[in-house]
Amino acid sequence: MSEAINNGISRYMLYSLRDNGIIELITRGVYRLSELPAISDPDLVTVSLRYPNAVICLISALSYHEITTQIPHKVHMAISRDSRLPSLTYPPIRAYKFSTTSFTAGIEEHLVDNVTIKIYSPEKTLADCFKYRNKIGMDVVLEALQYYKARKKMKVDILFKYAKICRVEKIMTPYLEAIL
Repeated sequence: MSEAINNGISRYMLYSLRDNGIIELITRGVYRLSELPAISDPDLVTVSLRYPNAVICLISALSYHEITTQIPHKVHMAISRDSRLPSLTYPPIRAYKFSTTSFTAGIEEHLVDNVTIKIYSPEKTLADCFKYRNKIGMDVVLEALQYYKARKKMKVDILFKYAKICRVEKIMTPYLEAIL
């Protein structure tokens, strides 16, 4: 909506376009043309549009990188420690506050339906999963590690780099030694 207003389209014109079926409401303040093909990952696109500084993390990132069988019931997103917690009615979100060092490390940008989404790399995601293992479950973490080994080229040095940043290297080391 803010982009439309900045380009000279009034709120009333947007509401009229919505009521006539030309555009559709995705979530509060986010619209798209009705004639466009369906969004391939609407939850990640919506969250990335509403919160451009947030980074997709944990189970949502595992799912995006296809290293889990878990289906995220919420979009897991990381925000910096000094940010205000986001609030969104749809899709449901779960926000985690990361320290500055941990928040800025390992961010990748991917283009999904012409929208740039920020998401952590698979290696950073695994380190984060070990850090939040009590919240997401150790079974999820171990499954992700197994899928990572099977589906991706293991980058052990990068895994340890992120483990050190996330302060979980002592916890991760035995699991990595066992899997190698």
